[in-house]
Amino acid sequence: MSKHGMVESEQELSERIARAADAVERLTRWHDDFPTPGVRFADLTPVFADAGGFHALIDALGACAPDADLVAGVDARGFLLGAGVAASLGTGVVAVRKAGKLPPPVLSREYTLEYGSAALEIPADGIDLRGHRVLLLDDVLATGGTLAAAAGLFAEAGAEVVAAAVVLELSFLGGRERQGEYPVTSIVRL
Repeated sequence: MSKHGMVESEQELSERIARAADAVERLTRWHDDFPTPGVRFADLTPVFADAGGFHALIDALGACAPDADLVAGVDARGFLLGAGVAASLGTGVVAVRKAGKLPPPVLSREYTLEYGSAALEIPADGIDLRGHRVLLLDDVLATGGTLAAAAGLFAEAGAEVVAAAVVLELSFLGGRERQGEYPVTSIVRL
């Protein structure tokens, strides 16, 4: 699908998401007590390594905002998703990095997550983000701090987050409620 394609019907989008969800449910490896006790980690590596699964995932995520003119992937698995979706849509991609990984000047935002706190950064110069329509991608939506912080960075830079999409949503942690006015799509909700 190119960024100039027509917007799909709800039925077509649902079918794309169902194909991706099947791959995610079949191929994800789960690890209890990683990276800390009490956390159940979803290893998406087998989904990314499977050509059909990865393609279905990229296809579904890209269909969430076909009118976006920029894709942003959150560190680190979001980089893989962002690059694939940007290539599919014919747009550019921005990596939303963990603190300390980009040279200054940067825009930075601190946030809390289910097992601690962190900060995200994007370049403060070198990329004019004003007026861009951004599709924000991450692997997991848990408590919602990561996506909310990333969306805040793009708003601060003058861009508009038109949609966010994730592979897995841990709905029992309430992260969706911390998001802005943009629609949030989850391939699989637990």
